[in-house]
Amino acid sequence: MQPSTPSRLPIIDMHCDLLVYLTDVPGSTLEKVEEIGCNLPALAAGNVKLQVMALYSAAGPGSSDYAALQRDMFRQLAEAESNCLTAVNDINSLRQALQSESGVGMVAAIENAAGFCEADEPLEDGFKKLEKIITACGRVLYISFTHHTENRFGGGNMSHKGITRDGKMLLDYLHGRRIAVDMSHTSDALAHDILTHIDRERLDVPVIASHSNFRPVWEHNRNLPDELTQEIIHRRGLIGVNFVRAFLHTDDPEALLHHIRYGLSQGAQDAICFGADYFYFADCPDPSRFPFYHKAHEEAATSYGYILERLQQELPQDQLARLAYQNAQRFIERIWS
Repeated sequence: MQPSTPSRLPIIDMHCDLLVYLTDVPGSTLEKVEEIGCNLPALAAGNVKLQVMALYSAAGPGSSDYAALQRDMFRQLAEAESNCLTAVNDINSLRQALQSESGVGMVAAIENAAGFCEADEPLEDGFKKLEKIITACGRVLYISFTHHTENRFGGGNMSHKGITRDGKMLLDYLHGRRIAVDMSHTSDALAHDILTHIDRERLDVPVIASHSNFRPVWEHNRNLPDELTQEIIHRRGLIGVNFVRAFLHTDDPEALLHHIRYGLSQGAQDAICFGADYFYFADCPDPSRFPFYHKAHEEAATSYGYILERLQQELPQDQLARLAYQNAQRFIERIWS
């Protein structure tokens, strides 16, 4: 039986890979509950009112074509009358999504800037492709410079490379455009360099970590060191707690709660939110990664409610609401206003 959340709180989730699944997996549909944790019935059952849909690409030849397929899928989903998905691209549509009885709002994001600019093309052409994505999707909430590996913009979380000249130019381009830069897949050096360049040039670029946990709780290069956590909090950003087992603790199913508690202990009361990171993993060649999620967190229909119920005896109702949706809502409304 699906547990109920405290007061049936609406949910905003800052990251999933549903678009990759729908464009890349043969026979995929929104309704295949057994294949991806953010299937549409699960999002609706979990009271998810806004789901951020990432356009993901690995760095390499054809990366922008791969992202373009996801761009077109986002638009197709937004325009279809046969589902309950609606595009959210301004404050009014965000508030309408949060008040919807049965709909699920969605907004696009870019996971890896290689999705609009490949290694061998002029940066100006890449920016034109980015504009096409923004136009087609109506809005891009955030951009991750990298994924696991390095690219022309800087180092991913499996590298030690910092920012490049093109990375600085991308930050300059984002100045005042109401698009956040996402730190979830940066190397520590790239994260440091991004913040340094923003400050040196006095850029108006919001910062977040859309789907990251805390390194002192679980040592992994996908998780945030305390210095970066404090910078995001200081800059009024967001930290979306990631549900993937490898980034929580491979053996402890309680670890997600430990990460939330740790974030709150570090002052993230107004920054912490959800960034579940649901994706299709059946074709993963690494057996050590299975199961990808602890049982309590494996799909959207029950995971958010389970977490909120577990925390309701130790956190006040207003903090549960901030975790569920209010922190994300306030951040989005602030950068979009």
